[in-house]
Amino acid sequence: MQAIRTRYDLDFTNYEKSSLKRGIVRLMMKHSMDSMLELWSRILKDRDFFMLAIDDLLVNLTELFRNPDVWIMIRDNLLDKLNGKPINIWHAGCSTGEEVYTMAIVLEEKGLLTRTKTLATDLSTKALEKAKVGDYATMLLEQYLKPFLEFFPERKMEDFFDFKRSHATIKSRYRNHITYKKHNLVHEPAEGKYDIIFCRNVMIYFDKELKDKVLRLFHENLNEGGHLIIGYYDIMPDLGRTLFDIYDIKTRIYRKKKQLDN
Repeated sequence: MQAIRTRYDLDFTNYEKSSLKRGIVRLMMKHSMDSMLELWSRILKDRDFFMLAIDDLLVNLTELFRNPDVWIMIRDNLLDKLNGKPINIWHAGCSTGEEVYTMAIVLEEKGLLTRTKTLATDLSTKALEKAKVGDYATMLLEQYLKPFLEFFPERKMEDFFDFKRSHATIKSRYRNHITYKKHNLVHEPAEGKYDIIFCRNVMIYFDKELKDKVLRLFHENLNEGGHLIIGYYDIMPDLGRTLFDIYDIKTRIYRKKKQLDN
């Protein structure tokens, strides 16, 4: 990790160690490498290899309508608080975009899509390119059908995707309000102010120091009373209670405090 930081100015030294170890093993198995020295040499000599290797080091896990109760809470409660004004949303660690498009669908259901601007960021160029296109294997969408139907018992996937033989593409109206951008959440500042920030199941890969740093970034970039939505497997550290109030603990939704505790 120190060599990567020196060579590419990307710092993974505060990522959760066991997750990184699993990523290194994944990478070595994928490329039939017998030693860490072989992997180390390849990473430091081959920039293109390393940029693709980021996807193996940092697993990009996302799903359409993952944890349906989160989206039901957003639709039936949270978005009503934002009615009547433009909405700015940031998906930090957006991966391949399924969550971004889930939110776009929810916004359309509430009649808010045309009044929303969304920034979706990730460290992985490969994941971002896939997210921009919004094209997914039909087999993958079949895996998302159960949570989709929990949110939309009376709807079909075809209402939102253009299906072809082996894949489907999100309809263009759900992409028009989104800007995709490569961003290093750990080391780069974020521009703009947001009403909602999503960062779901990303902080599980960070140690305490890194979690605190990212939480301060989110607090700074949220509008007053703005909401932070984290993943079911993310654990909010002690600093989180200083920066955020609990909005709904079951769905891991927090609200920026108006005044920080001393």
